[in-house]
Amino acid sequence: MDIAFLSIVLAVAMILMLAVGVWVSLTLVGVGILGLLLSGNDQIGLLFATSSWGASTSWSLTALPMFIWMGEVLFRTRLSEDLFKGLAPWMGGLPGKLLHVNILSCGIFAAVSGSSAATAATIGRMTLPELKAQGYSDKMAVGTLAGSGTLGLLIPPSIILIVYGVAAEVSIGRLFIAGALPGLMLVAMFMGYTMIWAKLNKDQLPTTKKENLAFSVKIKALKMLLPIVGLIIFVLGSIYTGFATPTEAAALGVFGALIIAAATGSLSIQSFKDSLLGAVKSSCMIGLILVGAHFLTLAMGFLGIPRELAAWIGSMSLSPFELLVGLTVLFVLLGCFLDGISVVVLTVAVVMPMVQQAGIDLLWFGIFIVLVVEMAQITPPVGFNLFVIQALTGKDILYVARAALPFFLLIMAALFLIGWFPEIVTYLPQTMSQG
Repeated sequence: MDIAFLSIVLAVAMILMLAVGVWVSLTLVGVGILGLLLSGNDQIGLLFATSSWGASTSWSLTALPMFIWMGEVLFRTRLSEDLFKGLAPWMGGLPGKLLHVNILSCGIFAAVSGSSAATAATIGRMTLPELKAQGYSDKMAVGTLAGSGTLGLLIPPSIILIVYGVAAEVSIGRLFIAGALPGLMLVAMFMGYTMIWAKLNKDQLPTTKKENLAFSVKIKALKMLLPIVGLIIFVLGSIYTGFATPTEAAALGVFGALIIAAATGSLSIQSFKDSLLGAVKSSCMIGLILVGAHFLTLAMGFLGIPRELAAWIGSMSLSPFELLVGLTVLFVLLGCFLDGISVVVLTVAVVMPMVQQAGIDLLWFGIFIVLVVEMAQITPPVGFNLFVIQALTGKDILYVARAALPFFLLIMAALFLIGWFPEIVTYLPQTMSQG
């Protein structure tokens, strides 16, 4: 059967299965089986068993459930409340004031949850009612939350970076460190835009007089941030210095999260069970997707689709820039209908040959993918963060999307920046110790 025709048949089958609500993992397995049947390969059971074993026995994957559990434990603490109370006194002197708490709280929580949706939901529950009560612009409050919520995908430890690292065979520790500077850059860009907006739209901010809080009050508030910031620094610092591997750092992170939860009085038998169950559910979901993706990758390898596609792209003589533009459009379109992890596992096997052929650094490309998926999280019709914030606010999804548009454009600007200055991504990994 002609490879082009076979590829079209499999693509249509995948779209139809996803459209009728079949789980992503089962869709991947189903399309893989269909491809093998059409190619006349009857060793489906043996190939599925082999690929499932290969997908689930990578040592790097052991960090995944641990980091998820760390986020689940802290999700059930008073973390979001402490973040708000700890940051608010320091933001009073900046144009935009408490809007910056939205951004910084998301940035800090992103470093412990690894999830975009969890970041937006947790911080939004605390900040949105407070911002509305004080008279801040609804649209800007929603926009800063939607944009900053996406930081959960980028700022390490990120679940999607673990998935990419396993799929592309790139060091997860180096990926984590590579995401740090771009993550901080995005936080700075979001805050810079918010300050400019505040200067131009003073009528949409509270009219309360500027408070001159005593320095001692600010220091006292800052103490509320020390446990969680200390945990973040310890987890990432242990990876950067080579003191611990990502898996070991994840285990230490869980231990630290349990200590913080116990110290804040948030740890009970019930909350411990809930956090463990939540981690198991999320890990199993991601594990099933990875098994399905691995099987589909194996099936496509037998069919020769990635090789033919890479050869076709190579015959077009695209420059690396043109290839990245095309991939950006593809990822954003896929991200309009799928969650970020599904986008990554669906595409990595197909695009890796093209990326390698173009001479693009796979470490840099991992951060590139995450930034593009961040954009997709706030793109209608199925941007996950849009749904989360719609549920929190009751606003129309298009209202939320319009509010998030400036932050979508800022993430796009960040893409250009890491393209022009790849050192933003590669500098820290080049200096880190190998553990």
